[in-house]
Amino acid sequence: MLLWGLSWPATKIALDTVPPLWLAAIRFGSAAICLFAFTAMRGQLRRPPRKDWPIVSSMGLLQMMAFTGLGMIAMTHVDTGRAVLLAYTTPLWGVIVSWLAFREAPTRVQLLALVIGLAGIGLIVSPFEMDWTAPGALMGATFLLIGAICWSIVILHVKRHCWTTTPLALAPWQMALATVPLAGFAFVLEGSPATIPFDFRLLELLFFIGPVATSACFVISAEHGRRISTFAMSNFTLGVPLIGITASVFFLGSQLTPLFIVGLGLIVSAVVLTATVAARTTR
Repeated sequence: MLLWGLSWPATKIALDTVPPLWLAAIRFGSAAICLFAFTAMRGQLRRPPRKDWPIVSSMGLLQMMAFTGLGMIAMTHVDTGRAVLLAYTTPLWGVIVSWLAFREAPTRVQLLALVIGLAGIGLIVSPFEMDWTAPGALMGATFLLIGAICWSIVILHVKRHCWTTTPLALAPWQMALATVPLAGFAFVLEGSPATIPFDFRLLELLFFIGPVATSACFVISAEHGRRISTFAMSNFTLGVPLIGITASVFFLGSQLTPLFIVGLGLIVSAVVLTATVAARTTR
C-alpha cells in the first residue's frame, strides 16, 4: 500500500522528463522482465494455457495498458492528488458495470454508496474545484474515469474467470502484452525513446516505478492478498490514494482545498460502503 501510494508522486516527477506513453511502456516492460526472472527461478515460468488467455488479455490490455496509459497521459494535465483519487473510484464503477452487464441489481447500501461517490466525483471535477479552461484538464479527468471503468471491468472478469494457472504465473505475460502496444503507440505519438535524457536520478525513479512499485507489489498482493479477507484487502487498497494524496502534498507541494477534502471524504465513504457490502456477500 505504501509503495503503490508513493509511486504516484514518483510518476508525476518522472513525467517531467519522460513522455507518458513511454513511461507506461518502461514501467511494464521492466516489471515484466523482473517477473519473468522471478517466476523462472521458482519454476513457474510457462506459457499460459488457452483457457487463461482471456484473463491475460483483459488484465494486460484493460487494466495495465488502458488504465495506466490513460492515467499517465492524464497526469500531465491533472494534479497528482486529483489523479490518484479519480483513478481509485473503481469500486463505484464496478457496481454500475455489474448492474448493466450482469443484471446484478445493487442493494440499497450500494445505491447509497454510488450516489455519495458520484457526488464526491462531481465536486472534485466541478468548475468550482477544477479550472475547466486549463489545457487538457477536462480530458485528463475523463481519461482517469475511463481508466477506472476499464479496471472495474477487469475486476468483474477476475471474479468470474476459472483460473487454471496462478495470477502470479500469468502476471509477466500480462505485463509483456501491455508493453508491446504501449511502446508502439509511444513510438508513433511521442517519437523515439533515444530523445529521453536518462540520468541517475531518472533511473532511480524508473526502478522504483517499475521493478519495485509494479512487479514487487504485484508479487506481494498475489501471494498474500488472498490470505486476508475481502474487506481487509479493499481497505488496504483504499489506503493507496490516501497515501498518494498525502505524499503529493509533502513531495510535490500540492494544495488541498476545502472542497477537495469534502469530495475526498465522500468518495472514501462510498468506497468503504461498497467494500463492506462486497465483504458480506463473499463470506
